[in-house]
Amino acid sequence: MFNLQALDLARMQFAFTISFHIIFPAITLGLAGYLAVLEGLWLKTRNDTYRDLYHFWSKIFAVNFGMGVVSGLVMAYQFGTNWSRFSDFAGPITGTLLTYEVLTAFFLEAGFLGVMLFGWNRVGRGLHFFSTIMVSLGTLISTFWILASNSWMQTPQGFEIVNGQMIPVDWLAVIFNPSFPYRLMHMATAAFVATAFFVGSSAAWHLLRGKDNPAIRTMLSMAMWMALIVAPIQAVIGDFHGLNTLKHQPAKIAAIEGHWENHGNEPTPLILFGLPDMKAEKTRFAVEIPYLGSLILTHSLDKQVSALKSFAPEDRPNSTIIFWSFRVMAGLGMLMILTGLWSLWLRKRGTLYSNRAFLYLALWMGPSGLIAILAGWFTTEIGRQPWVVYGLMRTADASSGHSVTQMSITLALFVVVYFSLFSVGLGYMMRLVRKGPKTNEGAEPSHGGPGQQRTPARPLSAADDNGEGEYSHSLNKEI
Repeated sequence: MFNLQALDLARMQFAFTISFHIIFPAITLGLAGYLAVLEGLWLKTRNDTYRDLYHFWSKIFAVNFGMGVVSGLVMAYQFGTNWSRFSDFAGPITGTLLTYEVLTAFFLEAGFLGVMLFGWNRVGRGLHFFSTIMVSLGTLISTFWILASNSWMQTPQGFEIVNGQMIPVDWLAVIFNPSFPYRLMHMATAAFVATAFFVGSSAAWHLLRGKDNPAIRTMLSMAMWMALIVAPIQAVIGDFHGLNTLKHQPAKIAAIEGHWENHGNEPTPLILFGLPDMKAEKTRFAVEIPYLGSLILTHSLDKQVSALKSFAPEDRPNSTIIFWSFRVMAGLGMLMILTGLWSLWLRKRGTLYSNRAFLYLALWMGPSGLIAILAGWFTTEIGRQPWVVYGLMRTADASSGHSVTQMSITLALFVVVYFSLFSVGLGYMMRLVRKGPKTNEGAEPSHGGPGQQRTPARPLSAADDNGEGEYSHSLNKEI
């Protein structure tokens, strides 16, 4: 298949499945926190706008959560089918960490998810709010264990190699490995920012079409406050993460920067744009800013950054890819910060909900957080190459040794099945978004909520009088 080796196809298959999967946990993490905030605000203020938004986003959360579970199971199986040598070598550590994730997070989410989605009219307000918080906490715990496992593969410690297997000797060292705190904060914050822009884009879509009500305005307002405050924090976290990566994975930083060699004691320039050429060992058409590379990467004007030519060719990550994936992530991050600042200026002028240029920007920024997450993961994982466990096991030694034909067939099947299945789920989720939250403007104040008969708890139903219930019913049958 296109002169690719079985190893290349195995890597492509895992990259394809994780690229589909990662967007669902990211939105799940962000929406779970958003729902907890909405319910807390409703309980405190009794403002029905927050209750209406809770019902609206809980439906989307339920669909997204289901797709995340399905896509995650497929990835777990690939460790055994396509990467059995890695599982044999590092399984005592990575397998245990993922088991902890199931025992502590998945069971917690599953236990309270039913109460959260279906218990609005069946349990008391306190118990329902507690269930929402537990689901949100479960998503954070899940992120904790998954990032602990991935970070350990990037910066392994706390183990001994006995009879060809990595045996843990210090679980605290394994879990809290050098890159873990930075990866955890970076990924969790990215999920919240991505969700904020998803919510803000939804609100902008409705405002541009003339649907202006308190619920829509609250969606946009909360999303832009999140962008204004958290996007700059994410940039600071990213800076600390970069310093940590420079210390433990200098080849990755050199590849990200497209930096091939140092000249004497000259500080390292920052290459804004260019085309890294792995064969020619140089970055073509480089646009450089002197000193700035040293300033950003070492926080000094005289220190140099390790260059790619200081590493053996077989130990160099593919700079051609991660040079641009990093810039996509960083560029979108800057746009997010600017969007937040523009929203603050418009808020002060009283035109946040009416400025059409800004609303179009917010609309098109909807997928920006998810694209940035994907670009960041490509940078992280391709930048780790050629190692699957950094410095200890090469990716080429980790695969199961399947044939090119086997890997080609399974990759093709994954592409067909994933696009067929998840396009239905994503289409339904976008249909829910387009409907917008139901409101009760003009109605008498209600005491509806947990324990009160008010809004039916049907998280997978978008039924109304125009026949969409039939669509929901057919979708549920298909799923």
